[in-house]
Amino acid sequence: MATYVILSRLSPDAFKDPKDMKQLAATVAGKIKAECPAVTWKDSYLTLGRFDVVDIVESDDLKQVERVALIIRASGHATTETLLATGWDEFIATL
Repeated sequence: MATYVILSRLSPDAFKDPKDMKQLAATVAGKIKAECPAVTWKDSYLTLGRFDVVDIVESDDLKQVERVALIIRASGHATTETLLATGWDEFIATL
């Protein structure tokens, strides 16, 4: 199964009160679960750098991963960048 890293930057108008982030996250997660069953969510992180959120997902269906990114963009009021990730041990083994 392929691993992808989705980097998201929230729009300044995504929410007015930081507490509203909970509802926004629940809405996005619900849509992704309903519309992208071939994607397994591994982890999510809040970051303090160029991106606000880092999500790690796995899937053998690239189209479903693309759909996840579009849902985050539309429902999460964010911009995204998606990267294919190879585990370090797997990478080293190919050398």
